Amino acid sequence: MKLLAISSLFLLSAAAPSKRKRQNPPNQSVFIDRHASNVIGSSGPFRTDTSGFFNPTNTTPPFFQIFDHAFLDILGPNPSVRLIGSNESFAFAHEAPIWIPETGEVWFCSDEGGGRAIHSDVNTNNVVSRIRMEEVRVGGDVSITPVPLDPSIQITNGATNYKGQILLVNDGRGNLPPNVVLVNPRPPFNSTVLLDNFFGRQFNSLNDVKIHPTSKKVFFTDKTTGWLNHFRPLPDFPDMVYRFDPNTGDVRVVADGFIRSNGIAFTDDGKTAYIGDSALGGGFLGSNSTLPATIYQFDVDPTSETFTNRRVFAYVDTGIPDGIQLDKKGNVYSGCGDGVNVWNPTGTLLGKIFLGDSSSNMIFAEAGELVVLSDSNLFFAKIKAEGQDLHGRGLSV
Repeated sequence: MKLLAISSLFLLSAAAPSKRKRQNPPNQSVFIDRHASNVIGSSGPFRTDTSGFFNPTNTTPPFFQIFDHAFLDILGPNPSVRLIGSNESFAFAHEAPIWIPETGEVWFCSDEGGGRAIHSDVNTNNVVSRIRMEEVRVGGDVSITPVPLDPSIQITNGATNYKGQILLVNDGRGNLPPNVVLVNPRPPFNSTVLLDNFFGRQFNSLNDVKIHPTSKKVFFTDKTTGWLNHFRPLPDFPDMVYRFDPNTGDVRVVADGFIRSNGIAFTDDGKTAYIGDSALGGGFLGSNSTLPATIYQFDVDPTSETFTNRRVFAYVDTGIPDGIQLDKKGNVYSGCGDGVNVWNPTGTLLGKIFLGDSSSNMIFAEAGELVVLSDSNLFFAKIKAEGQDLHGRGLSV
């Protein structure tokens, strides 16, 4: 009888609907009812490809889309997102965002050639710019100041902190080689080229870079961007991921099998790596929705640091996954076709910073500060989450 009573109680409990208290969303936020959006109906407004946006509430961007209540822990009680800079004739905020605590600045670069669309002019470099976070915090538009860099730095696309200095990876332009360059973040912004070839062969177009948190080696992706956008010759390598040790000069391939290797990131313990494959966006080849728009997750071998056990972490529903960042709790952020998408460490989509436009990358500054790049627009999100301590991952060279 006692067993029967317990069983009956369990059945009643299981049958009872969840009575989780419905929370009001914080400001500039909407909840997305996943059950309601899981069925559109035979005559419903289906999307035919990755263009257009999934915005079932028709909310005016920018705002936060909440798919899971865990996103509230990332946003905090009073999140906000606002435009801090705009220039519709110039894609000034495209890639390579980096927070520099020593100067209180965030640096980033423009699109290839600086235009809103990809330019085919091989005689035009892109522009690296900087903003002061002190000015961002005051409110309103910010001053965007170009950084005068050495001519050896051509078409910057990725950046990370490097023990008080900046490490840039660059696409190259024409016959000028892609390279890895160390830059002083203070005037005169002098630079040193650390690497510009793989055993005498030029890379394709270096795309993104991170420092491994424990070994302090440099990891970067190489992509066919330059050829696809008409400012580099035909590719000479597959799209791959490389490890570079500036202390010994050793450079080696640690992962391949990508169509368009893009963003890169590591967990804080360095045991897991994330690589985005943005094959869906093909430059002059056009977009192909049957190709990957996928973030892959890998184990990092503790001895060789090669990437093993490849598996799908997340597929992006709009556009491609571009730059990847992690917060201190291991949540994964990626610039995508509708803004910034955020997943928990198991790959569940928690929410989006919905811009109604693509975001190529973003960077955490001080705690709760996220600068978001969207080509001709620059946004600032004030949230609860804190970024990884990428600044402490450098090494002496």
